[in-house]
Amino acid sequence: MTISVIIPTLNEAARLSQTIASCRAAGRCEIIVVDGGSTDNTLEAANIADHVLLSERGRARQLNAGAAASSGEILLFLHADCQLAPGSLSAIEAAFSTMPAAVGGCFQQRIAHPALRYRWIEWGNTLRVHLLGWIYGDQGLFVRREIFDATGGFPDLPIMEDLAFSKLLKRHGRRVVLSNRLGVDPRRWEHMGVVRQTLRNWGFVLLWHCGVSSERLARWYAHIR
Repeated sequence: MTISVIIPTLNEAARLSQTIASCRAAGRCEIIVVDGGSTDNTLEAANIADHVLLSERGRARQLNAGAAASSGEILLFLHADCQLAPGSLSAIEAAFSTMPAAVGGCFQQRIAHPALRYRWIEWGNTLRVHLLGWIYGDQGLFVRREIFDATGGFPDLPIMEDLAFSKLLKRHGRRVVLSNRLGVDPRRWEHMGVVRQTLRNWGFVLLWHCGVSSERLARWYAHIR
């Protein structure tokens, strides 16, 4: 099986090179960076990828543009501040080969901070996928190409595109959570505090499920960042 790794970027020059290097170390893959209009040196850092695309800003649009340009049988959508562990790509291939009913999945996380409270976040995020099937973008979402095409791709939303897509994915079959640890940058939790960041995430998800539009949530999100 061939794998395409799609990385959306917006001013990620400080982290992108490390992320791409982790993809190279994880196994053979096609690496596509899709930039949404960075004003730093992101495009220079992206030159070590196989393909660099320019897209309208918006993570859903960038992810869909990368998928459209990719050639892999498996698509892996990776945030620019997350790093794959060695063996991660072969683990995806093995999962799909041994579990034909599996349509997609994600990785367990390893947030780059030693404090115990981050282990609880990792545990809670994995539990959420097992219980609800909700995969967030910082968990390294992967999917069979034919299933991605069948879902229509990521809904064109300014926020919550990962949750909206995972709900579509849930209708098509089994999702798996691989034990290979995805390295995750702790900057969001360090910036806002673990409790505040976690409560904010839960609050936005609850409001979205209650019918608040993604456009309104995006405005609120920008205001409290």
